[in-house]
Amino acid sequence: MSAATAAATMARVRTARRYIISGRVQGVGYRMFALDAGRREGLHGHVRNLPDGRVEVEAEGEADALVRFETALWRGPSHARVEDIAIDDVPPTGRTHSFTIA
Repeated sequence: MSAATAAATMARVRTARRYIISGRVQGVGYRMFALDAGRREGLHGHVRNLPDGRVEVEAEGEADALVRFETALWRGPSHARVEDIAIDDVPPTGRTHSFTIA
């Protein structure tokens, strides 16, 4: 298998991650921003506010799509200020529903 074929295969591997985003991320359109970014990348999962002011995202899809999605999460909408993102790899569930706000 060539390096290009191996890289293409890895990009299609289904991966799942949980993100906890800290900073000014509630009341600034962050969930809608993450929803749009997740759908644009063809991911499955959800985004929700946490009681402590952080935002939780669970996303599943192709590995390269998750890399682009993570870049978008760091950027956030114009009024957000992302200070940190804790990222955990989680087992893919095979979920097939779209990306939603929970």
